[in-house]
Amino acid sequence: MKVVICGAGQVGFNIARYLSLENNDVTVIDQSPELIGKINDSLDVQAFVGHASQPDALERAGAADADMLIAVTFADEVNMVACQVAHSLFDVPTKIARVRHQSYLNPVWAGLFSRDNIPIDVIISPEIEVARAIRRRLTVPGTLDMIPLADDKVRVIGVRCTDSCPIVNTPLRQLTELFPDLSIVVVCVTRDDAPFIPSADDHMLPGDEVYFVADTGHVARALSAFGHEEEEAHRIIIIGGGNIGMYLAEELDAEDGVTVRLIEISKERARLVAEALPGTNIILGDALDAEILDEAGVSNADTVVAVTDDDETNILASLLAKRYGVERAVTLINSTAYAPLITTLGIDVAVSPRTITVSTILQHVRRGRIRSVHSLADGFAEIIEAEAMETSSLSGNTLREANLPADVIVGALVRDGEVIIPRADTMIESNDDVILLAAAKSVKKVEKLFSVQLEFF
Repeated sequence: MKVVICGAGQVGFNIARYLSLENNDVTVIDQSPELIGKINDSLDVQAFVGHASQPDALERAGAADADMLIAVTFADEVNMVACQVAHSLFDVPTKIARVRHQSYLNPVWAGLFSRDNIPIDVIISPEIEVARAIRRRLTVPGTLDMIPLADDKVRVIGVRCTDSCPIVNTPLRQLTELFPDLSIVVVCVTRDDAPFIPSADDHMLPGDEVYFVADTGHVARALSAFGHEEEEAHRIIIIGGGNIGMYLAEELDAEDGVTVRLIEISKERARLVAEALPGTNIILGDALDAEILDEAGVSNADTVVAVTDDDETNILASLLAKRYGVERAVTLINSTAYAPLITTLGIDVAVSPRTITVSTILQHVRRGRIRSVHSLADGFAEIIEAEAMETSSLSGNTLREANLPADVIVGALVRDGEVIIPRADTMIESNDDVILLAAAKSVKKVEKLFSVQLEFF
């Protein structure tokens, strides 16, 4: 597949990295010589300095025979014009654009991004995606991550094992014996910042971050088995009134029994948020000021969510809030440099906008009958939801007979609305919804397994 990526920032860099590892033909355009230099030094792709929306730059990038254009520059308008030029001059089949400004996304202007106006096939709004991801984490307390799949019949849950976790130092193969009625499959473990796909003989240790696939109805019991029985948050403080904070506050305000207070340091922005969310208590001030935290009721809050545009502010405000008695801190962190420090510092959940945005884009890049994609462990693997077609080599075979790559684990099947946690002798039938984890190097093989063969037509 030939892909033109406009923008060499964190998202553009990581999309290029993913696609190049799969031997796609990738070209990156950006105005920054430094960012282009980093890509040329690090990745096996073509990259050059240029204005991503200009026809000559897109022509040089090979837009004339590209399968897809992904526009993720820092400017919404450049992304939109790049898609328009790619459509009008080069007839690029699929165009994806990152659009940040909420005015463009107002439902009143829903026709703006139609084929007859600005022809963009997929709009990615990072702020909305991040707010939704944080909301999912708040829905299931005690989790690092929660990914709903198959119309929320299946959930992929990320948890951290503590010293009090009842199942540490237990081989995974014994989990079924210990909890015969518990339908879960452990698919990924990160230990000392190194992710791996576990075997049946592996066991979990304190400090491990574990991802497992579970029937949604079994999630509460599964979390209990991992030692997590935290109550859902009802008193939440949001630090930062940007698009993420405002969208999250709006979502939470709509829920019964949830009280939200939002701290914003900018007077102008605080006024704007107050007008947009009249039911939310907006506090003007610095979240690093103890008096402001006290005014927000920090000593009585369940959870603090720090989502300013400054990593250091988010980290320090989270730690201060925890010092004053908040049970749980959810912290937005853009820089990968802080990742190894999160657990040590005492932050409960770190949210990466880059990872969330990349996952959203990959969902539309993947081919075959793939419905959903979520990147794990900084690109180490992907959680994939896909439909098994009648012509797929998977259909009509047991998992043992399917000869899946060693670094692919099937976590669940959904058949006629029923969730099946598979074993080696479980048969895959056509039209099954298959939820699996695949290491990055095997994603291409998975795509082929779920592609529609010519004889299908």
